[in-house]
Amino acid sequence: MSRITFISRMTIKDGKEAQFIKNCKELTVDVVKHESTTQTIWFDFFKLRDGVRRYAVVESFADETAEHVHMSSAWLASRIQTFHDCVDGTWEREYLDPLP
Repeated sequence: MSRITFISRMTIKDGKEAQFIKNCKELTVDVVKHESTTQTIWFDFFKLRDGVRRYAVVESFADETAEHVHMSSAWLASRIQTFHDCVDGTWEREYLDPLP
């Protein structure tokens, strides 16, 4: 199986940025704590320059199985609602493929 990489872009509700940033930092610590760097290759949040309250997360996994383990983990499930509460609408996910 090949590596899975994507960027998810989102807009944060007015007044929720501080909470969102706190959630991002806590989640990043959890990823480092719970996941192997050989399976979760990259996981990081960014502030986008394309608008007000715009953020993104870049995630890269060794393969589809590693992505599934991450997405279905109990510790992630316990945190995901805090993200839903901050996001205005939903997020847009764009998959990236390695160069051939």
